[in-house]
Amino acid sequence: MGDQDAIRRAVLDAWAVLLPIECSGCGAPDRALCAACRAALRPAVHQSLRGGLPVWSGLDYSGVARRVLGAYKDGGRTDAALALAGPLRLAVAAALADLGADDQGGVHLVTIPSSRRAWRARGFHPVELLLARAGLAGAPMLRQVGDPLDQVGLGREARTRNRHGSLAARRPLPGFRCVVVDDILTTGATILEARRAVLEAGGEVLGLATLAETRRLRPAAEHSPGTGRSNG
Repeated sequence: MGDQDAIRRAVLDAWAVLLPIECSGCGAPDRALCAACRAALRPAVHQSLRGGLPVWSGLDYSGVARRVLGAYKDGGRTDAALALAGPLRLAVAAALADLGADDQGGVHLVTIPSSRRAWRARGFHPVELLLARAGLAGAPMLRQVGDPLDQVGLGREARTRNRHGSLAARRPLPGFRCVVVDDILTTGATILEARRAVLEAGGEVLGLATLAETRRLRPAAEHSPGTGRSNG
């Protein structure tokens, strides 16, 4: 293992000479993601409640995770995708584990479409790319209705109003079973709107999962006690 680590460091050093870059978590030079920031992205899978429904998340949206995810989504730093894919995969696994082994077959992972504005700016779908890096397949079964405002800076009620009616299924979904997957959980307005759209089309939503949760904005009563998990 020591030889492999030494080889990996040598390759990174050589690559840094050819294409200098900085860590998207702390700004340290010559690394896409330094060892300390990679360690800070160790999954901490936990369950919280939104609208009375359980949501599984892989990280707290704070510190290194917040900076790396922001750089990934809005700074074009897709080199962090593999490190972020692990926590998302474990959050999805936790949502599926709630179903029991016999009920996991034929369950799709429904992603939430980007707005036209976000797609033009990024050129990729953040959650679908993370699922692909995790060896999972996203199911883009929803479409945007209109062009809602960016949720950033909106309060809880404004987020709910902004999102309500903003998504619809691409086709009728009778017999369709899914877990809805998103990147950041704040008030829950987006993921609950996706759930509404699937249910309205006749589908069944078996769980909700996100990469990261903004826990500091939520009251303590919205976190289920005894559900925190730490995973390597």
